[in-house]
Amino acid sequence: MATAVYRNGSLTPVSLQAFVLVGFEGGAETQALLFVVFLVLYMVTVLGNLTMIVVITLDARLHSPMYFFLKNLSFVDLCYSSAIAPKAMANFYSSKVIGVAGCAAQLFFFSFLGTSEALLLAVMAYDRFMAICSPLHYPVTMSSTVCACLVLAAYFGGCLNSIVETSLTFQLPFCGSNHIDHFFCDVPPLLQIACANTSVNELVMFAICGFILMGATLVILISYGYITVTILSMHSGSRRHKVFSTCGSHLTAVSLFYGTGIAIYGQPGGLASKEQGKVVSIFYTLVIPMLNPLIYSLRNKDVKDALGRLRQRQRQKHAAM
Repeated sequence: MATAVYRNGSLTPVSLQAFVLVGFEGGAETQALLFVVFLVLYMVTVLGNLTMIVVITLDARLHSPMYFFLKNLSFVDLCYSSAIAPKAMANFYSSKVIGVAGCAAQLFFFSFLGTSEALLLAVMAYDRFMAICSPLHYPVTMSSTVCACLVLAAYFGGCLNSIVETSLTFQLPFCGSNHIDHFFCDVPPLLQIACANTSVNELVMFAICGFILMGATLVILISYGYITVTILSMHSGSRRHKVFSTCGSHLTAVSLFYGTGIAIYGQPGGLASKEQGKVVSIFYTLVIPMLNPLIYSLRNKDVKDALGRLRQRQRQKHAAM
């Protein structure tokens, strides 16, 4: 990685070894409070998503396409938060320095996992469309092979987007200050300290993120458009309630994730306020991954029943010992 400084009235390339993550403003008390907030959010995120993965894996009744996708969503959320939270918490009490390679790795995994989640949510909407609107063809259409291919496609799309964004960003020269005004390495704050023209990078980021967000949103809207028509034609109130409950959980997760994604990346320049951008970043890197397992477990009878069966088996094991 190269940067540049002014020497004798001209820019001279020098070697850049590390960045400094500025993080949040405030004194020791503010930093301590933020550390506690991050720690609680991260612990709940890890516990909730690990619980979802274990329950879906161990309960044979949840071995269906919908829960296969949900298990992958929990895995992505777990990794997503883990790419950001530990380093952010360390920065509150130790050095805020992050090496160039570490910064590039963090940006890569953040972009990879974030894009994969956006695509997974679209895949989950398509799965609900097939299950509700074409139930007779559902076992064939959403076979285990097809489900695996859809998940791999989501991961491939995330990886491709991440490679493009990371390579374009770290090809730029950085001038003077190596201070990143954020609590993790992301494209917008890195572009702000680059000394080259970043209009191409901004255009590419806007185009890629816009294409992913709009493409996935279109899939979700079309899927739920058909689902709504099908639900309204149902005569059974209990079946309609079950469908609404399942789809409501997914729509809540979609609204939270896509709403914050559009606020940050879906418009040129992103949010005007840097502090506002940091707060929104906490929401989609920690709060949403924490909320997703709660949303799907609290509003889903199958998951609640599976949790009950798992607790019952654990009690029986302890009683037998």
